Amino acid sequence: MKIDIVCVGRLKEKYFTAGAEEYIKRLSKYCKLDIKEVPDEKAPENLSLKQEIEIKNKEGEAILKQVKDSAYVMALAIDGKMYSSEELASSIADLGLNGRSHIVFIIGGSLGLSDEVLKRADAKISFSKMTFPHQLMRVILLEQIYRCFRINNNEPYHK
Repeated sequence: MKIDIVCVGRLKEKYFTAGAEEYIKRLSKYCKLDIKEVPDEKAPENLSLKQEIEIKNKEGEAILKQVKDSAYVMALAIDGKMYSSEELASSIADLGLNGRSHIVFIIGGSLGLSDEVLKRADAKISFSKMTFPHQLMRVILLEQIYRCFRINNNEPYHK
């Protein structure tokens, strides 16, 4: 299985980088993983709605350039469906069984995802109604993908 994570911005703090690298290493035995970073646009304080949309659209264009037409896209969105780890694992396994072996997860920037990215998504998933920094979300997503593979391979992993 091939999994891409397309995200806005780079990991800046060493502790996020270390966490991400650990899960990337662990995932290497289960899938081909590629993380694609697109630049985050500068967002001044007190943005107008028009400026916010422009920034999301610019980031969205860069995101969509990284997504192949044949890929199954799961966008992380606060209004997406919430899955348990077992449900997400089952969903990933079902995609593979149905010939959808290329999954792209998309993590937006601080303003979220553009309408175009959300329209391209085959699924919208939410990890919580709370808002998380997108750098932390990358580590959380990597951990959950790792957990999914452990579940799908009937391998032990803490609950």
